[in-house]
Amino acid sequence: MLYVVTGPPAAGKSSWIEARAKPRDIVIDLDRITRALTGPGAPQWNHDPIASKVALRARYAAIDEAVKHVDTVDCYLIHTMPSATWLTRYQRLGAEIITVDPGEQVVRERVRAMRSSAMERVVTRWYRHYQGGRARPATAQSSREW
Repeated sequence: MLYVVTGPPAAGKSSWIEARAKPRDIVIDLDRITRALTGPGAPQWNHDPIASKVALRARYAAIDEAVKHVDTVDCYLIHTMPSATWLTRYQRLGAEIITVDPGEQVVRERVRAMRSSAMERVVTRWYRHYQGGRARPATAQSSREW
């Protein structure tokens, strides 16, 4: 199964996945990929622009390969703010779209504490996008309906 996990920066998308993914599952997380491709001491977030570009290419390759294996292993993919084109692609692949959102106030506090000030713009854009009705709202770390 393919799970596409969306949500604003610092919402808890990685934590949501870590609570569910098994060792054999595939986890595609741009932050994890970037850390894997950079040297010791590189930041956990706020990556160098060149490292980010390299990691993004690796992420695309990982997605292309992982979707070939979703009948065998679960694949968890973090995509903060997928475009309509990406959402259509994921839906065609039978993905379950998960939105993790603990609320704007919590997210902004986390971003101020852990991320660069540039992430504030991403948070604003995410909430404008999702409050504009282009995606279904979700509650704190919500997932599929059981």
